[in-house]
Amino acid sequence: MNEAVYDTRFFVEFYNSNDPSLLEKIRKEKYRREKYVSVIVIHELYKLSLANEGRETAKLKVAFLKQEFKIIPVDSQIAESSAELRQKYKLSMGDSIIAATAMSQNAVCFSDDPHFGQIKEIKTAWFE
Repeated sequence: MNEAVYDTRFFVEFYNSNDPSLLEKIRKEKYRREKYVSVIVIHELYKLSLANEGRETAKLKVAFLKQEFKIIPVDSQIAESSAELRQKYKLSMGDSIIAATAMSQNAVCFSDDPHFGQIKEIKTAWFE
């Protein structure tokens, strides 16, 4: 499976990690796969950046996402799948939308968030 849907936590690590080894792995990862993000990741990353770094930085980070990753909108199929996953696994709305997006793209969900590991309908990956 060469496609990946990246969770917000990937970008949090990408922008904030102090671990040089992890940063190197992250940089390589973004070039290795077909790269998708749910539109919800734009919301989450923009909100975090807006609160912590200001509007200009938030806009720059989102511009990078739009340039480097294919943005997957929430359509009715993803919305319904998300609701099913949210109910079944007691997920947040954001996590359930990201998981449903991974399902819709038949892609691995790239995150270290343990919530994704419990979802049997998707595969997950993170750095070793």
